[in-house]
Amino acid sequence: MAEKIIELRNVTKAYGDNVVIEDMSFYVKKGEFITFLGPSGCGKTTTLRMIAGFDLPTSGKILLNGQDISQFPPNKRPVNTVFQRYALFPHLNVFENIAFGLRCKKVVNTYENDKGERYTKKEKLTKKEISEKVKKALALVDLEGFEKRSISTLSGGQQQRVAIARAVVNEPEILLLDEPLGALDLKMRKEMQLELKEIHRRLGITFIYVTHDQEEALTMSDTIVVMADGVVQQIGTPKGIYDEPANTFVADFIGESNIMNGTVTGDKKVRFCGKTFSCLDEFEVNELVDVVVRPEDLKMCPPGEGALKGEVLSVVFKGIHYEITVKVGKYELIVQSTESRNVGEQIGLNIAPDGIHLMKPKYTSNIFDGVITKRNTVEFADGEFECDVTKLYPGSHLDEEDYLITAEGEKLDLTGTEVTVEVGLNDITISDDEEAGGTTGHIISIIYKGDHYRLIVRTEESEEDFVFSTDDLWNENDYVSVIIPKEKIKLTLKHTEEKKR
Repeated sequence: MAEKIIELRNVTKAYGDNVVIEDMSFYVKKGEFITFLGPSGCGKTTTLRMIAGFDLPTSGKILLNGQDISQFPPNKRPVNTVFQRYALFPHLNVFENIAFGLRCKKVVNTYENDKGERYTKKEKLTKKEISEKVKKALALVDLEGFEKRSISTLSGGQQQRVAIARAVVNEPEILLLDEPLGALDLKMRKEMQLELKEIHRRLGITFIYVTHDQEEALTMSDTIVVMADGVVQQIGTPKGIYDEPANTFVADFIGESNIMNGTVTGDKKVRFCGKTFSCLDEFEVNELVDVVVRPEDLKMCPPGEGALKGEVLSVVFKGIHYEITVKVGKYELIVQSTESRNVGEQIGLNIAPDGIHLMKPKYTSNIFDGVITKRNTVEFADGEFECDVTKLYPGSHLDEEDYLITAEGEKLDLTGTEVTVEVGLNDITISDDEEAGGTTGHIISIIYKGDHYRLIVRTEESEEDFVFSTDDLWNENDYVSVIIPKEKIKLTLKHTEEKKR
């Protein structure tokens, strides 16, 4: 097994109260091409910057070859970084851009005096040494003969190669690449993906790559670290993550997926879309699960021969396959096939056991810390909601002054009482009227689950998440208010929970 070159141990990065990376631990093997993959704002660039030394962790350790470098400045780390904006010097030609770091670099040379005594001297590289290193770097990125070219005359792909040559000419142990293909068009991106993989093979050093492009990660990486909200969701090979996603976020983010609610009905049996299927995963009978079926694992057949039967709603040619949307009862399923079908046609669908992946639902209800106000409402998640405080004390009621009277006749002022608030996934609605609900936030996640959408709304101040199901289609980043009916808010006294524990 290859040795670890970089290891993060319980690393957290916070800017004030804003936690960007939370208790992150993983390692990078020497010579590996590893990719941090996730949506914008998930913390992947922050992680890269901490490895580079541009940002320092709030807590935890970063080890390089077993040595703690958490507080080392960038120039004390054997790493170089290639940015999305290549940061080339427009007033210098290609040769001088690549040679810039070498001219500043000093190396330790060993000499021997007349008495045969050895001594060392720190010296700058000679012109010949610099020239040889630059030519070698240019050859690596297929830019021989470009030495005297002005940066402004180069295409985006050529500028990107110059940036890579400038980074590798210093012979770092680790090359960090922060979305370096982001400024290129699609065709050039695909070409450079293959070229970067080849450069990695030739150099044999460790590449740590950041992208939000799933195809890019699957194409280039030995290992992928999938991130969301500053937390590692899954680490594995591209094939392993695609075939066996750890949760619905990974399944939805990596490639296309049909994601549905299911119920385990027996030994390796699961029911979804109104039918029972054989599967390979073992769960307890009657356990609720998330079911993931990749579009290519849905096999079309004549209507009478399929476990499922549906009507073709749309057919889109994607170049190497057709993407076919099929209405099965109240569900809509995506099928990918090299065969086409006609809109309106009735077809059957079968799924082999190894095409069905079961996982425990990440969300089963919403739990918050709350406080009862003097108006007998409950404050939580940056907002205030009407609630039924009599549920806290069985047999109680409110008097004319809104004090709670217990079943024993005791009069209580609940102001400031700490409670746990629970709200079901089907008990929340949202509105684009900011005044309609008890709190507001932005939609940060939308996952289609066959016959409904699972949304997550995050509040702005305390960044609390509301997870819920809806039949309505919204857009990510929509600003909405959160509406919860009074009778759907379940309250539990904090001290009662502590007694139970």
